Amino acid sequence: MSAAARRLPFGLSRVVAPSLLGYLLINLCTFLLDLALLAIFHGGLTWPLPVAVTVSYGSASATSYLLNRVLNFRSHGALGTQLPVFVAVSVSNYLLLVLGLTDALAAVGVYYELARVIAALCEAVYLYTMMRLVVFRDGRRTRVSGEESRQQPACSPRGAPR
Repeated sequence: MSAAARRLPFGLSRVVAPSLLGYLLINLCTFLLDLALLAIFHGGLTWPLPVAVTVSYGSASATSYLLNRVLNFRSHGALGTQLPVFVAVSVSNYLLLVLGLTDALAAVGVYYELARVIAALCEAVYLYTMMRLVVFRDGRRTRVSGEESRQQPACSPRGAPR
């Protein structure tokens, strides 16, 4: 993602973090999983919309967490403290945006899949911000401290800076 971020046109390479590109790629895939499951559960099996949205979102959210933790943010934080934070972020996102906004849009006549896409655009901003600044903040500190250690001058064998 770093190489791709460096090649972005129109000066975007200076403002788009590699983790944002990774997040967008991973979450595009998990969103497609969410939509596919929603179409199966609500459209095919005719489950009530809130149940179908809950199951499809929960499955996609768990997949997103694992892929972002390992591949994108490269977090090594304790799962026991990190996972409850992610669950709290996901629950708030679910109640406000996924279920709340999707249901509200569907109630006013927006097709349920389009309503879910609109809600997803809102949740993308919220989730990336929360993942980067709250959930996976240990990954950011590790990368920052790793970059700082590479920039510090090396010491000579006697301990004097070169």
